[in-house]
Amino acid sequence: MLITYKTKRFKTDSLQVIADAAEIIEEYDDKGFSLTLRQLYYQFIARDIFPEERRWTWTGRKWIRDPQGTKNADPNYKWLGGIVNDARLAGHLSWLAIEDRTRSPRGESHWKNPSEIVEAAVHSYSIDKWENQEYYLEVWVEKDALVQVVARACRQLDLTYFACRGYVSQSAMWRAAERFRVKANDPSNKKIILLHLGDHDPSGIDMTRDIQDRLLMFGAPAAVLRIALNMDQIEELEPPPSPAKLTDARAKDYIAEFGDDSWELVALEPDFIMDLITKHAESWRDEKKWKAALKREAKEKGILKKAAKKIKDSMKQ
Repeated sequence: MLITYKTKRFKTDSLQVIADAAEIIEEYDDKGFSLTLRQLYYQFIARDIFPEERRWTWTGRKWIRDPQGTKNADPNYKWLGGIVNDARLAGHLSWLAIEDRTRSPRGESHWKNPSEIVEAAVHSYSIDKWENQEYYLEVWVEKDALVQVVARACRQLDLTYFACRGYVSQSAMWRAAERFRVKANDPSNKKIILLHLGDHDPSGIDMTRDIQDRLLMFGAPAAVLRIALNMDQIEELEPPPSPAKLTDARAKDYIAEFGDDSWELVALEPDFIMDLITKHAESWRDEKKWKAALKREAKEKGILKKAAKKIKDSMKQ
């Protein structure tokens, strides 16, 4: 959706950035995804799109221009954000392409007539397809920016997902532990598996440990598996590195084990993340029970469809 609110003149390098951004946005849109500004930025880094003169080095106090430095630097993120903002106001980039997933309105749903809500129920009706499975799985991701990608994979797999937004609050962790304890103590005595995805940096690595430790403290028998971002994936995919944050209290131990670089999960392609979640979930799933659940769900949706038709027909009388 291109709407012009202001007339703006752009420099040549800014026009190129807008063209590159539009191309990336189109690629994501073709797959059914919108982007956050952070995701767009990391596509610029991964594809080496920023101009060569925009290289920087962190002095420990500020970023300075350095021909031998990195393009993965905060000044470039802010520069891109400014251009994207101006390009949207000038009608060069779609308002639907970049979204802020941390701020959204909430309200009640409304319906035009009774048949409409039943028809909506047909679409949304879903049974717990893991009810008869041996395992109960959840997927937790460190950053809210990736929740759209995680959500698409998890909806297809009927998995609960959760955006941690950094270290999980004590309240949210306690509620998760209670949820897991209920699942573990149900008649099938489910084994709890939590799949965690986080940045490969001092805090991101430590968050996996923190989740496991606090769940155990709260009495939740859950096994936390870190499925991304791991060093073997970094070596395979070569996402753009960032300097490890020296101000992080965990930086010393991290640098001793992994070196000076860190990597953000948001730099990975959505398809890779979705495939990763799917592969892990399917490895814990009994396919025979899964297909039986799908068959039952389809049958029960058929009952709802008949009910919706009956209500609609009665309203015509």
